[in-house]
Amino acid sequence: MTEGNFVDYVKVNVRSGNGGKGSSHFRREKYVAKGGPDGGDGGRGGHVIIIGNKSLWTLYHFKHKRHFKSEHGGDGSRNRSSGTDGKDLHIEVPIGTIIRNSETNEIICESLNHGEEHVILEGGLGGRGNWNFKSPTNQAPRYSQPGLKGKELQLTIELKVLADVGLVGFPNAGKSTLLKTMTSAKPKIGNYEFTTLKPNLGIVEYRDYKSFVMADIPGIIEGASQGRGLGHYFLRHIERNSLLLFMISCQNNVLERFNILLRELKEYNPELVDKDIILAISKTDLINDNEIEKISNKLNNKIKDIPFVFISSVSNKGIIKLKDIIWKVLNN
Repeated sequence: MTEGNFVDYVKVNVRSGNGGKGSSHFRREKYVAKGGPDGGDGGRGGHVIIIGNKSLWTLYHFKHKRHFKSEHGGDGSRNRSSGTDGKDLHIEVPIGTIIRNSETNEIICESLNHGEEHVILEGGLGGRGNWNFKSPTNQAPRYSQPGLKGKELQLTIELKVLADVGLVGFPNAGKSTLLKTMTSAKPKIGNYEFTTLKPNLGIVEYRDYKSFVMADIPGIIEGASQGRGLGHYFLRHIERNSLLLFMISCQNNVLERFNILLRELKEYNPELVDKDIILAISKTDLINDNEIEKISNKLNNKIKDIPFVFISSVSNKGIIKLKDIIWKVLNN
């Protein structure tokens, strides 16, 4: 999937259908002299319904269409015939999508299961025909009700990527290179910061035909929890990952950067630091064994509860060990 096709944030306008008009008809037959009112009711306007679809991965289908309208209800007719109900509008979204009211920013619903439906806007009720209003004192009512108007709403649709493993790290830490090495994904790779501007997904094949999904999240910088570097847009994708794989280049102060990443996640959402975390020290083909040992000793003294592994996506060093650790933690 190319970067331009990954759409994870859109604003759309939705409108439910108007209710149909009630009929003011009177029965007319050759041998029935005062047949009385027989106008039918109007049909209900169509609802706007959000439905989860596990086959969708992005919001790309909203890229060229931002206005959605359901059908109006049909008008009532003679012989107490009710108008047809307007066809409901079903808007499909990927699993892991949040629907917000754009004006209030209030969350309306979350799509978490395939086929799960949420009625966002109800269609207008159909008007009642004149036969509903006949009475002993008014046997020939010549009025009926108009249908109620449908409702209109501006929606913000946000996708939070669903993946087993989320890659978390500073820009240029080697996350995209690792994803390319471990999966068949083809993310954009470059020796400069913010090469990745959209999440990339890949399926990692494990032993005995087992697999798990890995997501490459755009790089986090210090201050991301306050929105620096589009931090809020990046961090929301981490919320739905089962496991967080921190990636830090061996060329940096590993412990210092690890603590910065933890702090940014905690400030954005304290629940994120309760997830399982694995630390991968990348680009170890650039340093010797003595330097690796120094980093390892320092980490053993400071982060005893978090497993770490030294890897190199270029030489495939530590990749199999990393897969084993990830699989063990995912199935713990």
